[in-house]
Amino acid sequence: MIKFLDLQKINLAHQLEIEDRLLQTFRSGWYLMGNEVKTFENNLAKYIGVSNVIGVANGLDALRLILRGYIELGVMHPGDEVIVPANTYIATVLAITDNQLHPVLVEPDIHNYKIDISKIEAAITPKTKAIMPVHLYGRAVWAGELEQLAKKYNLKIIEDNAQAIGAVWQGRKTGSLGHAAGFSFYPGKNLGALGDAGAVTTNDDRLAATIRALANYGSNQKYVNIYKGLNSRLDEIQAAVLDVKLKYIDEENKQRRMIAKYYHQHIKNDKILLPGLPADEEEHVWHLFVVRTKERDRLQEYLTEKNIQTLIHYPIPPHLQQVYHNLQYKKGTFSISEVIAETCLSLPVWPGMDMSSIDKIILELNKY
Repeated sequence: MIKFLDLQKINLAHQLEIEDRLLQTFRSGWYLMGNEVKTFENNLAKYIGVSNVIGVANGLDALRLILRGYIELGVMHPGDEVIVPANTYIATVLAITDNQLHPVLVEPDIHNYKIDISKIEAAITPKTKAIMPVHLYGRAVWAGELEQLAKKYNLKIIEDNAQAIGAVWQGRKTGSLGHAAGFSFYPGKNLGALGDAGAVTTNDDRLAATIRALANYGSNQKYVNIYKGLNSRLDEIQAAVLDVKLKYIDEENKQRRMIAKYYHQHIKNDKILLPGLPADEEEHVWHLFVVRTKERDRLQEYLTEKNIQTLIHYPIPPHLQQVYHNLQYKKGTFSISEVIAETCLSLPVWPGMDMSSIDKIILELNKY
C-alpha cells in the first residue's frame, strides 16, 4: 500500500536528533514553560519574521486565543462578525463561534480554492471586525486588495496558517502577513509534532502578552489571574521535536513542490482536474495535492484497489454541518464550496516519497 502520508518515515529521517533532544528534555526535569518552548518560539519567530510567537496546545486554540485576545483588548465584542472562506476546515469556524462571534462565509475561487477576495467587500457590514483568510492546502492567500480592505474598514486580518508554514508571498512568509496568525503542528502538517501542538504569531506586543496570559489560566504572574483564561500551553517535549524539524522545513517543502510539479507534468487524464501551479512556486508548500473529478468516489475506490491510499478534504463544508444548523444555511447556498467538497480528492504528497510510488500513482491515474 502506498500510504497517503507516512509519518513514521518522515520522522525517522530525524530520529537521532529527535531522540537526543527528547533525552535532554526528559533528564532536565522541566516539562512545561521551559527552555525548549522558549528556544522553539524564538527560532520560529526568526523563521517567520515576526516579533512574537506564543506556543499553544493546538491550532484551534491558536485561532480561538487570537480572537479572545482581541475581545479582551476591546477590539471585538460578542456578536461581531468575522469573514471566513466557506470551504475551510471546520476548526476555522469553530474558533469564531467559540468566542460568540458570527462567521460570515465567503465563497472561494473555483480555480485555486482560495477565498475570492473580490467578494469580500460585499460581505462587510458595520459589525465586521476581522477577515480570516485560510492558506488552504498550503497555498498563500494574499493581495494588495486585501490589505486595502482592512485599512478602509479598520479590520484585523487573522491568518489561518495551519497548512502553509514556509509559504512565501512576495518575499514575506505566511504567518507574518496579517495582524496575527494561528499555526497547527498536528502530526500530519508540514511541520508536525508527535501529538497536538500549535502557535500564534504576531507583531502586536500587547496582543501577544494578552494571549500568553489567556493561555495560562488567564495569568501572567503565578496565582494572579487577570482573565478567565484556559490551559493551552505547548509542552517541552513537543517544542523539542518541533525545533529539530523546523531546521528541515524548507528542504521538505521543496520536496513537496518537486512532487507536485512532477504530478503536473505527467498526469494526463481529461477526467481529472489538477490544482493550478502558482506563478511563484514558493507561494505553495503543497500540504495537500487536491485533484477534482465528477467521479471522485469511483476514482478513490479504483485507487484503493490498486493499493494507493487517498483522502477527502473535506467532504462536508462547514455551512452544511449539523452543528451549524442554527445559521440556517441550505444546500446550494455556497454552491462553489459544495462542488469542491463533492469532487475533491487528495493524492499522496510528502517528503521522502520514492519515485516508484509516485510513478505508480501517475500510471494508475492515467489508466483510470
